[in-house]
Amino acid sequence: MNSSTPSRPVAIWLLSGCFLIFSMVVIGGITRLTGSGLSITEWNVIMGAIPPMSQQDWEIAFEKYKQIPQYTEVNSYFGLEEFKSIFWWEFIHRLVGRLIGVVFLLPFLYFLFTRKLDAAMVRKSVLLFALGGLQGFLGWFMVKSGLTELTSVSHIRLAIHLTTAFITFGFTFWFALQLLEKEKPAVASPSIRRWSVVLLTVLTVQLIYGAFVAGLHAGKMFNTFPMMNGDVLPTGGWVTALGIENIFNNPATVQFIHRFFAFAIVFVVGKIYLLSKHSAVTRLQDIAVKFLLVSISIQFLLGILTVLYQAPITLSSLHQIGAFFLFMATILTVFRFRTH
Repeated sequence: MNSSTPSRPVAIWLLSGCFLIFSMVVIGGITRLTGSGLSITEWNVIMGAIPPMSQQDWEIAFEKYKQIPQYTEVNSYFGLEEFKSIFWWEFIHRLVGRLIGVVFLLPFLYFLFTRKLDAAMVRKSVLLFALGGLQGFLGWFMVKSGLTELTSVSHIRLAIHLTTAFITFGFTFWFALQLLEKEKPAVASPSIRRWSVVLLTVLTVQLIYGAFVAGLHAGKMFNTFPMMNGDVLPTGGWVTALGIENIFNNPATVQFIHRFFAFAIVFVVGKIYLLSKHSAVTRLQDIAVKFLLVSISIQFLLGILTVLYQAPITLSSLHQIGAFFLFMATILTVFRFRTH
């Protein structure tokens, strides 16, 4: 579809949504890393958009936080000021979520009533709204897991929530790329096309395990590289009593799997790059592959540094940002080498 057509404003709208989703994930990561995600113990779509406005309102919010295990078992030393410091991260995270809803809804209605959306675009937009609604529900579903027994959210629910955010971003980005495309895609190398799909599949699994590592605080263990405290297979990597649950619930196993997939992704990206050097590729395809190569190089380095320095907030946040750029580069590569 030609970018000079009325579809260009729609694509810009979608890309602005991509930026907000990216911001949402980054802020969500900081919220998790600072232990702020359970500071708001209720979900109120309308009134929840307004923060406490008086001392009494703050005291009420703080009293609600005092009822959950995170306060009684971890943060019992908190006063009101300490509570405010974690409250604002979660509040901003939720506020951006509401902003995303507004940014998607109002332009959609405008484009719909001005007939700038064809039937296929309307269907895709409706699917985006469904994904957004699902993401909001999963966010509360995740938070709810830490309000009764756990002192933090379930790492399984965290992975579901984060993966859905990446899927929503990927769909939105793909939709925008389709609208901005000036001509039909060039004939792509079948080998590169297959390997790019393999990369997307492996990266999706890696993102899930990245969330497991984060949720289980597994990044604070085995802070050596490339070996895991001198071993290839980590000590305690298989607890017989856990059985198959080791691959989901054992921090040592989870970190090992995350490392394994990191090397697998480096291999696949290297394969794609080498294939592109021996294939006839267009300028846009070449840009996509180079973006992919730069992204994995930076992300792999950030992963190593995050492990070596025991997952500090700054490096962990940069590592999550790197994951987003790597995912975007992967989507772009799959898009450029697809068949029409």
